[in-house]
Amino acid sequence: MVMQGKKGVILGIANKKSIAYGIAEACCKQGAEVAITFLNERFGEKLAPIADELGCSEKFYPCDVSNPEEIVALRESLKKDFGEIDFIVHSIAFAPKDGLTGRFVDIPKESFAIAMDISVYSLIELARELKPIMSSTSSILTLSYYGGVKYIPNYNLMGVAKAALEMTTKYLAEDLGKDGIRVNAISAGPMKTLASAGIGEFGFMLKWNAAHSPLKQNITLEQVGNSGMYLLSDLSSGVTGEIHYVDAGYNIMGMPSTVTDENGKVKLAWNGE
Repeated sequence: MVMQGKKGVILGIANKKSIAYGIAEACCKQGAEVAITFLNERFGEKLAPIADELGCSEKFYPCDVSNPEEIVALRESLKKDFGEIDFIVHSIAFAPKDGLTGRFVDIPKESFAIAMDISVYSLIELARELKPIMSSTSSILTLSYYGGVKYIPNYNLMGVAKAALEMTTKYLAEDLGKDGIRVNAISAGPMKTLASAGIGEFGFMLKWNAAHSPLKQNITLEQVGNSGMYLLSDLSSGVTGEIHYVDAGYNIMGMPSTVTDENGKVKLAWNGE
């Protein structure tokens, strides 16, 4: 199995629809031993059955990345239970509601700071604090979205955070490469997750992506999970600093697909329904 003997921690599972869960499931199927974290007691109760399912109920740790002390405590728990780890999955992002609604120019400074701290700086902090227990062939994976490259309606502040996250991925890749640690990101297409529920008109985004991507479909949890597993495994040992798109090819499109009707008139291939 591809991940046999690998040990790592996955942060950011909210439920079984989470991309982080898909990655955890794929890694476990390929022989990895995983630990998962939970934000607080309420989330811990909800995630306990998932921890049981993944076989990590004894490696199930609290970690609020906005609290540096909890990141240090996570390192010590991982060191005690694993000795060293081979991978980290950072699937954490947050922006206050006022950063995802209304006009972009009206976003409060406080909301901007919160989004950048939790969605971006937490990756740097995790890499720094867990580095002492990471093996010399480790892999770090974070999750982005196309809204960090191009304008996406209603994505607002999170788009700016993802842009910063993608550049953080590249700078960390260079900095940690000398230690044998690879850093990559997956830019997944739109999926129905707890995080996407906070984005306005998300249903329309799903339809648009499926209509205009080359594969004419939306991605599945299994597809993005397998891609994540690949980037964490030795199969991708020569890959670092990459933003790997798993979006049915949507990111390559420069304009929507068109068709020519019986009168020779060009129109969108999708009628918007």
